[in-house]
Amino acid sequence: MKDVRVGICGLGTVGGGTFNVLSRNASLIAGRAGCSIRIGRVASRRQNESIELGDIPFSQDIFDVVNDPDIDIVVELIGGYDVARELVMAAIANGKHVVTANKALIAVHGNEIFEAAEAKGVIVAFEAGVAGGIPVIKALREGLVANRIDWLAGIINGTGNFILTEMRAGREFADVLKEAQALGYAEADPTFDVEGIDAAHKLTILASTGFGVPLQFERAYTEGISKVTPYDIEHAELLGYRIKHLGIARRREDGIELRVHPTLVPKDLLIAQVDGVLNAVLVDGDAVGQTMYYGAGAGAEATASAVIADVVDVARTVSHGSAQKVPYLGFEPGAMEELPVLPVEEIHSAYYLRVHAEDHPGVLAKISSVLSEHGINIESVVQKESELDNGKIPVIMLTHTVQERQMNQAIADLEALDDIDGPVVRIRAENFS
Repeated sequence: MKDVRVGICGLGTVGGGTFNVLSRNASLIAGRAGCSIRIGRVASRRQNESIELGDIPFSQDIFDVVNDPDIDIVVELIGGYDVARELVMAAIANGKHVVTANKALIAVHGNEIFEAAEAKGVIVAFEAGVAGGIPVIKALREGLVANRIDWLAGIINGTGNFILTEMRAGREFADVLKEAQALGYAEADPTFDVEGIDAAHKLTILASTGFGVPLQFERAYTEGISKVTPYDIEHAELLGYRIKHLGIARRREDGIELRVHPTLVPKDLLIAQVDGVLNAVLVDGDAVGQTMYYGAGAGAEATASAVIADVVDVARTVSHGSAQKVPYLGFEPGAMEELPVLPVEEIHSAYYLRVHAEDHPGVLAKISSVLSEHGINIESVVQKESELDNGKIPVIMLTHTVQERQMNQAIADLEALDDIDGPVVRIRAENFS
């Protein structure tokens, strides 16, 4: 059995964590891998002063790693789309295996990357790209291999979860976002986190792995949390729900749903109780029922844990000379299905609605009549007469499950009423029963 040499590209948070854990737990990892895994080269635009490289070669050119003939596994931790894609494709062309934590790269370019890797006979592993240190990809590809996955839902962005958790105390979105940035949970430009793009990258990968469909990130519906207010969080709680920013994928006969948006979840569900920067993924399989995977969705060593798990899987192949046994997305290429991603208007959901209405008799009857005309039943209603403001009162409703297209038409008709002031607030609700 040969020693396996790893080249690390990127020495940021995850790269530094990967270097440290690989170095600190070298003998433990070797015992599990059945071979020694050595860091053969490191490349990064900037040196990480907290990392003691010793005699390990360092370069500022990441392509030195993929061009080093002694490197067996390239660990891509630079992030982004274009340069990362170029790096990974060059590594594959050079016959090197790849481990990456780059969910954006896999979600957008994964189909192309996997095709190239298959043709070259190398492995591309990406466990760390989804939910940090939680081994949910391995669970879907291996642990749940006997199951038809019907749906999955996850809190898969810690920044958004932290913000919504803090807002339960009545704090405003902008205030909590500033704190998240100060704590390092959110970037200076937080768009990917708070508008759902990061979660959509991860959901795309989860859906492909769970359902056996090609990666289709460009078709995912994304809606962020910047318009969620403490008022709606408070009243969702009064109705027995908690607002979470969820990625939801559901398999249907006519296609799949692929959507990220704020969602009311019953407070007694485990996923509703996942707070702060933690992640959780709920999976429903036809044989096993519901299972949930919970833990740190980011962080230096938590994500490094997943990176190194992939490194060990690949190292076993390199060292023992065996072929890859687990397909990239859990299904053999010939078994992948070309199921379309359905437009969001085709989904079915229950809805939380908040309407500002004139305070006079008959208004609630008008609202109910509009909803009824569109086949929408009301499960509960709260009319906040104590909050009368300029002759307007908030009316809060929770509906039964309907098609989104019906709800869009009903909201348009509600907003056209003379008795309604301003836009109707709409948040989807899921019971996961």
